[in-house]
Amino acid sequence: MNKIKITFPDGNTKEFEQGVTGLQIAESISKGLAKEALAVEVNGEIRDLSRAITSDSSIKILKWADDGGKYAYWHSSAHLMAAATEELFPGVKFGIGPPVETGYYYDLDLGEHTLVAEDLQKIEDRMRELAAKDDPYIREEKPWEDAVAYFKKKGDQYKLELLEELKGQTISFYHSGKFTDLCYGPHIPSTGRIKAIKLLSVAGAYWRGNEKNKMLQRIYGATFPTQKELDEYLFRLEEAKRRDHRKLGQELELFLLTPKVGGGLPLWLPKGTIVRESLEGFLKEEQRKRGYKPVVTPHIGNINLYKTSGHYPYYKDSQFTPLKVENEEYLLKPMNCPHHFQIYAAKPHSYRDLPIRLSEFGTVYRYEQSGELNGLIRVRSFTVDDSHMFVRQDQLKGELCDVIDLIQLVFSTLGFKDFKTRLSFRDPKNKEKYGGEDQMWEMSEKDIKEAADLMKLNYYIAIGEAAFYGPKIDFMVRDALGRTWQLGTVQVDYVMPQRFDLEYTGADGQKHRPVVIHRAPFGSMERFMGVLIEHFAGEFPLWLAPIQAVVLPITDVHLEYAKQVFKEFEASGVRVELDDRNEKIGYKIRDWETKKVAYMLVVGDKEKENGTVAVRQHKKGDLGQIKKEAFLAQVLNTIKTKSLTL
Repeated sequence: MNKIKITFPDGNTKEFEQGVTGLQIAESISKGLAKEALAVEVNGEIRDLSRAITSDSSIKILKWADDGGKYAYWHSSAHLMAAATEELFPGVKFGIGPPVETGYYYDLDLGEHTLVAEDLQKIEDRMRELAAKDDPYIREEKPWEDAVAYFKKKGDQYKLELLEELKGQTISFYHSGKFTDLCYGPHIPSTGRIKAIKLLSVAGAYWRGNEKNKMLQRIYGATFPTQKELDEYLFRLEEAKRRDHRKLGQELELFLLTPKVGGGLPLWLPKGTIVRESLEGFLKEEQRKRGYKPVVTPHIGNINLYKTSGHYPYYKDSQFTPLKVENEEYLLKPMNCPHHFQIYAAKPHSYRDLPIRLSEFGTVYRYEQSGELNGLIRVRSFTVDDSHMFVRQDQLKGELCDVIDLIQLVFSTLGFKDFKTRLSFRDPKNKEKYGGEDQMWEMSEKDIKEAADLMKLNYYIAIGEAAFYGPKIDFMVRDALGRTWQLGTVQVDYVMPQRFDLEYTGADGQKHRPVVIHRAPFGSMERFMGVLIEHFAGEFPLWLAPIQAVVLPITDVHLEYAKQVFKEFEASGVRVELDDRNEKIGYKIRDWETKKVAYMLVVGDKEKENGTVAVRQHKKGDLGQIKKEAFLAQVLNTIKTKSLTL
């Protein structure tokens, strides 16, 4: 039999017989690795350990600690849940059941039966019984016609619809015990690897996300190799509920969502506006230092502007219906870049003018289906901290590095220390999705990778995730609960300068195209605020807090001194309030503690006599008496340095 060369993550290579499996390779390394192995990554594709490897390949044995290992584990768990459901509810029809970031779901058609909590418990119990049987996950490949015949016999219209899109291809099935499903894979070796099981909830989900289709029932679940890990995950879920930005936004009076205005159209209340404007002010000052020029553009634009850019009609399903005005059509602005291109093109430029950095906190509008709206995370109106930089080719790498540095500064200032970057590249096998020539893509992807290397970014490359006009760097940030959010982004664009005929005169006297960098450290301000509220659990660092201190007189006798303290702090720029309500001091303290205000300055006879304030810190309680001037200086320094701690 022929030999093939296997390359391991450390660069070492070893020869194996052609057709060797991932499990056999793991066993050749150690019994311990084979026992822990869940799947294998072959040339970037996650596969079952049992699948044969037939050519020279780079591989990685995937364990629970690897994202690919979790992917296979949760994918297999979705099949286990489907198998349990089919045993308990014969005739159930299945939609899709993918793994998600933490866990999995499966969409089910149970006819007239609506799942209740007792049903979930029964399915969960049956999953444990099936897992204990330790049935292997077995892959079988069938001709397309045989796959269609199988699901016609079962009467499963959902699988038949999926098969229509795979016409003529070889189709893979997976079997575990008595259960069979249409599936590409991958899966773990057997059901016995699934130990700790919890079904979390049921939700409605339109088949394939289309509100014109039937509403299915979606079961969400989570599984882990140990009960300890499941318990920790369930604790984090409860903590996430406590931190839910929709709940905190209402309690702390930050923003309002009301059907009277419209779904996905948030109203910023005074306190939320203070937080938002503090963020904007921070970034605007940093941009000023780096040579950005502010601009403002309208909320609508002529539809031809977006036809030129390519955003319309290709993305018209995510845009609002055009507005007809006299003989022209206008569109609610879905993005800011075409407007910025017009500003650049309004006058001629020399190579000496570049780079030109235009920046705007510009509000844009996207049509999202009502079922997809989610607080501030998914909205129909949002503001982007947009910038478009027009640079020469020789300036590109340096500008990319400066943008990366700015984004890193934003994240570190806000306490986001754990983040990865995704280099989102074009799929060379599907070029029709993208604009521009091959040479442009090769150059821009090379520039992005070199900049990421220079800035020592912890990155991975994602093929097929690029924008239609160019590759990008996406910043994937972990919050205080370990959840991953895609926030800041940097994009290189050779396509739009061509479409909008953007030029500058070079040192040679000839016309040249600038390269455009699209850049947004926050991304959507709404989404960023939602993440920030949950990251800090509403307990913002002092420089962002809508109320930084509150003065509490013990009785009306102390009100005059309380007013004096209030005025001194207010005159120094501290966001301070005076609580002169006719309530007991204990009640006031409890009330302000629930409002998560950092400092309460209690004043009574001693404080008035000594020129001090009795400081209470949120969650820590009494810090004792401090001279009011000394404490004011301390507060101002904490605000100035943007410290994350009080």
